[in-house]
Amino acid sequence: MHTPPPALLAALEQRLDDVLGGGVRTPYDRAGVTVLLVGAGSADPAVNAELVAAARLLWEGSGYAGVETAFVSGAAPDVPSGLDRCAALGARRVVVLAWPGLPSERWAAQAEGWAAAHPEVSVERAAAPQEPVAVGDGPDLRHHGDAEVRDDGEKLTDLAVNVRTGTPPRWLRERVMGSVEGLAAYPDGRTARAAVAAHHGVPVERVLLTAGAAEAFVLLARSLRVRRPVVVHPQFTEPEAALADAGHAVGRVLLRAEDGFRLDPALVPPDADLVVVGNPTNPTSVLHPADVLTRLARPGRFLVVDEAFMDAVPGERESLAGRTDVPGLVVLRSLTKTWGLAGLRIGYVLASPEVVAALEGAQPLWPVSSPALVAAQACVSERGAAEAAAAAVSVAGDREHLVGLLRELAGAGVSVAGPAEGPFVLVRIPGGRLVRERLRGVGFAVRRGDTFPGLGQDWVRVAVRDRETSARFVAALAGVLAG
Repeated sequence: MHTPPPALLAALEQRLDDVLGGGVRTPYDRAGVTVLLVGAGSADPAVNAELVAAARLLWEGSGYAGVETAFVSGAAPDVPSGLDRCAALGARRVVVLAWPGLPSERWAAQAEGWAAAHPEVSVERAAAPQEPVAVGDGPDLRHHGDAEVRDDGEKLTDLAVNVRTGTPPRWLRERVMGSVEGLAAYPDGRTARAAVAAHHGVPVERVLLTAGAAEAFVLLARSLRVRRPVVVHPQFTEPEAALADAGHAVGRVLLRAEDGFRLDPALVPPDADLVVVGNPTNPTSVLHPADVLTRLARPGRFLVVDEAFMDAVPGERESLAGRTDVPGLVVLRSLTKTWGLAGLRIGYVLASPEVVAALEGAQPLWPVSSPALVAAQACVSERGAAEAAAAAVSVAGDREHLVGLLRELAGAGVSVAGPAEGPFVLVRIPGGRLVRERLRGVGFAVRRGDTFPGLGQDWVRVAVRDRETSARFVAALAGVLAG
């Protein structure tokens, strides 16, 4: 028997949401709904067992009254018998959900005939979802900005990677290089951990140092016992990829360009027990208000807020780092973007002591190197905090300059999502895929947007650089669009 893949389960769940609740935007009472999952039926028990396993996974933690199974032919029970069982168990509202690829002719007629004979039970039909997207056919969740500048990328002006240019600064490099003398000793993270805790004003038990935020996503996916994780998109794709790799069926809440990619808490399914959202969000550069995010918190739910770029926001306004009054809150921070330490891999998690202990238990021994620990301590020092604050103000000014230049191309169909608050901007350009290729031809690399769920090929992400570089880029873009 093959375990049903997460993409298949997610497609079935989404089909139910579409039929019963009008999609993720409209909550509905699952407790009053029984689902009858219908497959074709086979003489091979292993084939039938996959449908039974899917029914079990759909039911556990879903909130539905139950999920039963039936088959069109070749195996028992058939659809009428399956509906009889649902009614015997007390069901008064049943949704007959077809397995992907199952045509509706026979099962729909069977369900309709049974419903006519049992008016006391409401029977609704949910046609089979389309086959789940195969790996490689949908958005490439493993594509990141560094892919745009590999191989011959050194010849291009890099606007695809969000690491601040001119980093790490000399003083930070010297501290990291000085740590090399102690490489014979095993790393001891206690001092760096205490420094991060002091920086955010939290007990040390609420801090976990990680090899970048990417490791934290993997730890969360493998350590937290959740049944219905949801990722708010468009956003950094690694959280969903990590959850899927750990065997979770991941739901998506897609924010719309027409709404400015703003988050409405009502869009998140009430039964989601893990919600991941970026702030400011990569790639939209939207900064969600803290009070909007905290409205997502509730007992029994983990609220994971990716603040990898929050230190690039002046004053770190809307940050939830350091908050201990929000139930289930998990904040992820990165020190690789502002400080130019992507190759060193250093970040951290801020969460309850229980969550930190669970994540730490999934880490290997000595997960963060001694140079990375030295860098962490330096970045959250008084000098580091002051320099980061100054850099955030500088980046904000450079970003507004870039946005102003891009707005001059509105007549050519160029638009900027916003208001942008991060060290990058999301730009919609007609014919974006061809424009990206032509920009490479004139020396500029930008991040493609179509690998982010919810975005298409007309979107690109552009890193904020100094004003001279931005002026050269926009002039090149204007030339490409005119040509």
